[in-house]
Amino acid sequence: MKKSALIILCLFSQIIFSQKLETKILLKDKISIRALQLYDGKVWYSGTDSKFGYVSLRDTADKKQLKLLPENLQFRTLAQTKDSFYTINIGSPAKWFTVQKNSLKVSLNTTDSTKTAFFDAFIFDPAKDRGIAISDPNEDGSSKNLIFTNLNKSTSQTNFPKYFPGEAHFAASNSNIAMKGNWVWVATGGSKARIFKFNWGSPFNWKAIETPFIQGTSSQGIYSIDFYDDKFGIAVGGDYTKQAENINNIATTHDGGETWQIQASGKNAGYKTCVKIRPKTKGKDIIAVGDQNIEFSSDYGKTWTKISDEKGLYVCEWLDKNSLIFAGKDRIVKMTLR
Repeated sequence: MKKSALIILCLFSQIIFSQKLETKILLKDKISIRALQLYDGKVWYSGTDSKFGYVSLRDTADKKQLKLLPENLQFRTLAQTKDSFYTINIGSPAKWFTVQKNSLKVSLNTTDSTKTAFFDAFIFDPAKDRGIAISDPNEDGSSKNLIFTNLNKSTSQTNFPKYFPGEAHFAASNSNIAMKGNWVWVATGGSKARIFKFNWGSPFNWKAIETPFIQGTSSQGIYSIDFYDDKFGIAVGGDYTKQAENINNIATTHDGGETWQIQASGKNAGYKTCVKIRPKTKGKDIIAVGDQNIEFSSDYGKTWTKISDEKGLYVCEWLDKNSLIFAGKDRIVKMTLR
């Protein structure tokens, strides 16, 4: 590329992000939200104090909130299929709820009283009605994750990777699982930061992949992943006890998660809880949010620009190519890139 063209490209990028990031508060409440879904022109959420509900994107006066049960559980998962939403609380006993979309009828499916039960994420592939819920491992390092095909729990989890002592998952934003086509990836953290990978075509033949991500202590590792297709993906995270640290906390893959390359080490704004690839950009544009700020990359995660110092947001989702929904401490907000 000629030098003049490169300068023009850089200036264009600066112009884009010097423009205003328009913010609109959709919901204010005493709640912490780390899982959301978009459906029927509404933002659906689960959170603390057993709260589940929605707020309309068209009219914020159109909102509804339920308590899934009288006791105050914390929900950090939310999945959806064509007909229902599903959520499992963190901690033990873990209670799995279904909320029907048409009536908002709530039902308790099952309860897991295992001492180590701690469900960090739960997602479904809406096109094929299959999904996975991820829990921290049993005390012996074995898995207790739930694999679903047509909402039936699979009894076969052959070759699921054995966890290392101190390795687990983070319930940061319901996004340490990614699905594209027949492929599923699951991220870990703690003593090890790895990617577990399998293909629905050969069910439950899992593979564990090492990464160069920051790891070694209980607060370090991969918090969130996203994939554009079955080749390109991104992982973000860091150390939630040292949120300004930015070494080896972003990585990308171009071969379906088989190998990972560290990006922007020492040159980003630190710890992140959620990452999402912008629609219709083939993985080029990416948003990442953490407790302290929001960052944007327009070059496949190689470099990052801080676009907001908004604090207390943990989870995000693209509404369309130019608008995002964020949620976190006491609020849900819509942001538009102008």
